[in-house]
Amino acid sequence: MKKKNLIILGIDTSCDDTCAAIIKNNTVLSNIVRTQQIHKKFGGVVPELASILHLKHIVYVVKNAILKAKITTNAINAIAFTKFPGLIGSLLVGSAFAKSLAMCWKIPLISVNHIQAHILANFPNFPFISLSISGGHTNIIKVKDFLEMKILGSSNDISLGNLFDNIAKVLGFQYPWGRIIEKYAQLGNSKKFCFNKPKVKNLNFSFSGLQTKLLYFLNKKIKNNSEFVSQNINDICASFQDTVFEILFDKLNKTVQKTGIKNIVFSGGISSNIGLQKFFSEKSIENNWKTFFPKSEFSTDNAAMIALVGKLKYERNLFDKFYD
Repeated sequence: MKKKNLIILGIDTSCDDTCAAIIKNNTVLSNIVRTQQIHKKFGGVVPELASILHLKHIVYVVKNAILKAKITTNAINAIAFTKFPGLIGSLLVGSAFAKSLAMCWKIPLISVNHIQAHILANFPNFPFISLSISGGHTNIIKVKDFLEMKILGSSNDISLGNLFDNIAKVLGFQYPWGRIIEKYAQLGNSKKFCFNKPKVKNLNFSFSGLQTKLLYFLNKKIKNNSEFVSQNINDICASFQDTVFEILFDKLNKTVQKTGIKNIVFSGGISSNIGLQKFFSEKSIENNWKTFFPKSEFSTDNAAMIALVGKLKYERNLFDKFYD
């Protein structure tokens, strides 16, 4: 179904950010994100609390997305919402709200896969390889078309985001953890410490072994010098990050050799890491790859990417039933 001016309302409540956005064709008219700051006091996202706060914020966020876009509700052609993956309670808030609005306004309802939306937030010509790296997921995905994707590899245990969070906790950082590691790593020597890379078959990942080895390394050093972490924090973070980037590169290099595809798209929150972008920009030149990174506002959770996939599915008449 093609429309000259297709306007989609996107809603995302997959974790602890309440998000709403309006797109007109391929132009983002508004992209509102309400972050739940209260989770900092608990050292991580509390699912039940996240659901409650989504209920509190969602009307305000959607209303402001519409106001900022300077449109009327009558102009909206469809509502797209995140169906999965994510926190169950949070997802239910977004899906129930989206279904209610769509029924009230008598417009189509479109469910969206959150990971798929991250991948399509920034893409080159097809086909391409997507490395999806976030707090909940680490996947290598072959993308042949907007809606045709195949997972080639994934983490056998924890996600890359979990690894960053767990190491940051051990280093004594406060929530949110990952960004703090990135900050210190920019000031450190990435070759100061050597951490062995885990050996995993095929295109899968395993990060629990690296986490354990790093913990043993820190405990051993602290026994001899209680100030070791504070004295070497920049180099520890830089060396840790460099090891992670090398692991990712090894898997991507094998993927390119296996598929022959040299367009590499990074997606998910960790894709905004400055060190990662610098590392892979250099590797892409060395290996004749083309690498693509989303803008920072589209790397973390947002509803503009949900609306974009909603547009693609609208044009293919891929709508949802209200009572599924």
